[in-house]
Amino acid sequence: MTDHETNKPAEVQVAPHRPDTPSYEEVLFYERKPAGFWVRFWAYLIDLLVIAGLTSILIKPVFALLGIETSGIPWYAPYAVLSAVVFYGYFVLMTKFFRQTVGKMIMGIRVVSLKSDNLSWTTLLFREWVGRFLSVTIWPLYWIVGFTPLKQGIHDYIADTTVVHEESFRKNKLVQKKRPDGSGLHETRAF
Repeated sequence: MTDHETNKPAEVQVAPHRPDTPSYEEVLFYERKPAGFWVRFWAYLIDLLVIAGLTSILIKPVFALLGIETSGIPWYAPYAVLSAVVFYGYFVLMTKFFRQTVGKMIMGIRVVSLKSDNLSWTTLLFREWVGRFLSVTIWPLYWIVGFTPLKQGIHDYIADTTVVHEESFRKNKLVQKKRPDGSGLHETRAF
């Protein structure tokens, strides 16, 4: 046996407990509840009635005065084109300026962007023109609203939007690091 060896048991060094290790807390927050298929369906039917009224007031009298037939016409006829302009213009302009159409106002729902606080013209044109064209021409694409977590249709996925209730919220939990006592503006340790 050498003189540096002894019969003492080996000591294990334990790292001291670091009081500044992050701990986690559960935070409750409230978010607007997504509007489901049926409430959006009824709002859409109300909007169709409003659009039919607008078309009957603005476009039909002009065509009647000119003696042009408005029933049984092809999709590319002037009456059909102007009716489409009223249809898409209604959705784009109402959603841009009010974030909701008349049907959505009555049902208490509104369109919100998932990316920013406001709805840009690009977002609206994709949502209300391209997306609505797809939803109107291929009906089963609109039915997916009932089966997605945020109740989004194809037109919502295209534009990164969803429709939410104005006065209804749902409670969610989030786990996050606890902030140290103080401002939390700087970190005291490097890693």
